[in-house]
Amino acid sequence: MKNKNTLFCLLFLFISILTSVAQSNQPTVTAMEQQVVIDSINHLLNKNYVFPETASTMANLLSANLKKGDYTTTTDAVLFSERLTSDLQSISKDRHIRVRLNPEYIKEVNESKSQNPNNNQIPPAMLEELKMKNYGFKEVKILDGNIGYLDLRNFEDPQFAGETAVSAMNFLANSNALIIDLRKNGGGSPAMIQLISSYLFTAEPVHLNNFYFRPSNENTQTWTLPYVTGKRRPDIDVYVLTSKGTFSAAEEFTYNLKNLKRATIIGETTGGGANPGDELIINDRFTIFVPFGRAINPITNTNWEGTGVKPDIEVPASDALFIAQQKALEKLAKKETSNPQSIYPWLLTSLKVKQNPVKLDEKQLKEFVGSYGSKTVTLQGDKLIFSLSSYRQAVLIPMGGDLFDVEEKLIHVQFIREGKKITGIRIENVNGNTESYKKLK
Repeated sequence: MKNKNTLFCLLFLFISILTSVAQSNQPTVTAMEQQVVIDSINHLLNKNYVFPETASTMANLLSANLKKGDYTTTTDAVLFSERLTSDLQSISKDRHIRVRLNPEYIKEVNESKSQNPNNNQIPPAMLEELKMKNYGFKEVKILDGNIGYLDLRNFEDPQFAGETAVSAMNFLANSNALIIDLRKNGGGSPAMIQLISSYLFTAEPVHLNNFYFRPSNENTQTWTLPYVTGKRRPDIDVYVLTSKGTFSAAEEFTYNLKNLKRATIIGETTGGGANPGDELIINDRFTIFVPFGRAINPITNTNWEGTGVKPDIEVPASDALFIAQQKALEKLAKKETSNPQSIYPWLLTSLKVKQNPVKLDEKQLKEFVGSYGSKTVTLQGDKLIFSLSSYRQAVLIPMGGDLFDVEEKLIHVQFIREGKKITGIRIENVNGNTESYKKLK
């Protein structure tokens, strides 16, 4: 896809940063400006919107409403933009279409173009905001069992975010499984989809998606890249987490991997926005995001517009990470069924306990407090704290009875009870080694 097209999602995602919302002086709109705005919107839709007939119907609706006086009482500029958005979406059902009161953004764009008329870059303030958000890479870490985890909030264009993306994927390169969390991802650049996807396949290019763009009457294709910096991982299981808020480019990434059978999708059906476009200036105060293209998946010959991407495992978004970890550990455990020292069954048990810990009241918790040889158990709030040494502590998580899991350690602590009295502890690690200590009086 051409560079000018890969920037559209950057503008769409971060336009709200510079959007002028209801201010203390409540910006208003006159009848004359309403006429100008609607005439401009109709021109932009008829020239650019991907479906010409729908564009004409939307334009006719706005003109008819204006003529009937439907907007006469809507003098608040923000409410006017919201009303136009609602009217346009009532026809198109296209969630990408949105009118905004946007004077600061327009000012940034105009100043940038006045300095360099051929400049297609995003405004400096928006670029600074991308940096502040680490280009959408919110969190990268390794979970128990060497499961890689990437919390990605946006797919920013590689010309800005490429270095960060490469660093993140290389950090995860030695994982035994990979979870990509898109539950809070609102979209972005197809070029970043291409880059990240390339790490999940071999060097042989894989056809990801097709696009049709109405203004240029152009068809384009996206494929995985023949070269990436670092290690590819076509061999590991990938889990993609989704929510109702997963949208646009985040949906494309999910849809691509699902249909290529390269990932297991876990969570909720996504938002349903498949038509790429651009933020266009209406006048000196308003903008409109106009979808001028549509995705055409090479496997399904359609896309997710209006329907969203249905997950393979449908669960509430809040449960998706736990389910993904569970599925990853279960699959890794199956690969090591002949290994008696496999850590995965242990980790799976610990994960389930952490997800649904046994509840103990204060009286029950106090039973376990005390000194056990060189180890101590103290009560801090509603948590038991286990001192592994003079400088290492960890939370004990009840597993039922007198057995506890040690948070972030491959250790279980079994309290020894004689009658109703606790007399000691036995510590067992994942390898089966044990240590026993008597409770000190």
